[in-house]
Amino acid sequence: MHGQTGLDAEHSPAPRLQFLIPGNLFAATGGYGYDRRLIAGLRARGWQVDLTALDASFPAPSAAALADAAVQLASIADHERVLIDGLALGAMPLLLEAERERLRLVGLVHHPLADETGLAPADRQRLWDSERAALAAMRTVVVTSAATAQRLGQMGMPSARIRVIEPGTDPAPLARRVGRAPLRLLCVGALIPRKGHRFLLEALASLRDLAWRIDLIGCLKADPTTAANIRTQIDRLALGGRVLIQGEVTDEALEAAYQQADLFVLPSLFEGYGMAFSEALAHGLPILGCRAGAVPDTVPADAGLLVAPGSSAALAAGLRQLLTDRTQRLELAAGAERARARLPDWPSQVQRWQDLLAHV
Repeated sequence: MHGQTGLDAEHSPAPRLQFLIPGNLFAATGGYGYDRRLIAGLRARGWQVDLTALDASFPAPSAAALADAAVQLASIADHERVLIDGLALGAMPLLLEAERERLRLVGLVHHPLADETGLAPADRQRLWDSERAALAAMRTVVVTSAATAQRLGQMGMPSARIRVIEPGTDPAPLARRVGRAPLRLLCVGALIPRKGHRFLLEALASLRDLAWRIDLIGCLKADPTTAANIRTQIDRLALGGRVLIQGEVTDEALEAAYQQADLFVLPSLFEGYGMAFSEALAHGLPILGCRAGAVPDTVPADAGLLVAPGSSAALAAGLRQLLTDRTQRLELAAGAERARARLPDWPSQVQRWQDLLAHV
């Protein structure tokens, strides 16, 4: 009896998932990082995860990119589970509508495409309409925060078909938080308009009387124009001796930066979750951010000071407050240490994905 059970298990097919991802899966962004951890976690649990690379032009695909995506979808066998990353999902509603009965379609939305910073009103409306239509073709959509779930509800997605599975966070040693002048600030995020670096630099320029320096760590290639503008702004404000652009760094260098930091600062104008914030919490760092998107959900009130988004004056006031008030920094650090104990880990989040996909 036991031998037969083992034989059945040996020959039972592994559960399968087709995962459509545009661009470079190994890019150093939170969204791609989430995708990578999900893929690795499912494979470790015995899933066969087949990756389909879509063109990097998504979410503004060329005609050739859409034609290729159509071919890729058509090549997937009937009734397969198909997970589609949000960077592509919202940009191909007609293709997904055509496949919704044949395939078991699941969406993964890190944040709505229309909520990206810097879009022209016409482009924002086009993306809103396109993504809304694409979402309607999904059996289930997974989002990474309650705030994004609410946003999808505003797009007409029934709450019964939305699941929230936040990113996991790896355990991390507490930062040393030495507190000696100059205080070390750390900002981790791709140099794109949505991360708000422009406002941060304007704020820092008004704090020359205080002793600080800041490391900017994040991808420089996602938006080369923004990265170049930030370099120009640093030069124009004469902040070159105090603002260091690190770009993408190794895991070891990133950990060293967290260890050396006294305060984590990221003035995002919108976040679908904000994995860099949870990493800062895992290191027990006090946080300065903005009340934008899911940031208030990710950063507890006793762990971070959140100010109005898109305001260099609000950022300057918050920075001055935290740079000069050691007691408040320590209180927020204590809140971060409490929050780190509540952060979900990756094994538990992948298990939630496995349970969801098994019933799609």
